[in-house]
Amino acid sequence: MAGNEEVADLRMDPGALYREEVFSDRGGGTLLRLTPVDKNGAADAKRKVLYVGQAQLLTPAGTLPLSFEIDADSLEQAAQRFGEIARRALQETMDKLRELRREAGSSILIPEAGAAAGLTGGAHAAMMPPGKIKLP
Repeated sequence: MAGNEEVADLRMDPGALYREEVFSDRGGGTLLRLTPVDKNGAADAKRKVLYVGQAQLLTPAGTLPLSFEIDADSLEQAAQRFGEIARRALQETMDKLRELRREAGSSILIPEAGAAAGLTGGAHAAMMPPGKIKLP
């Protein structure tokens, strides 16, 4: 970490706490049920329960984790929607990776002035003033 960088101010908002429960069919992935709680840990009925799906994609570069929110009113409904939303999250992730690959491939590197002269004309060419042309 660089010395001049500020350390993030890590805080937890007591008004935005959730209790996390993990559910799995031990095959397709994992469902998290995030139940809103108050600052004392009691269920907070004023906020909606959230469902988050998690899966892993095996790639040649290793495992790629996927995490996606599932709009559902129950655990059963979240489990039923898991596959469809996981496929959509995977497609969006693959699209982003392709875009990053395109951006990286289209980057143009412009060398600093005089940097190429040393590669083509030896030490003598690198010592020539810029803008002068020398013919053999």
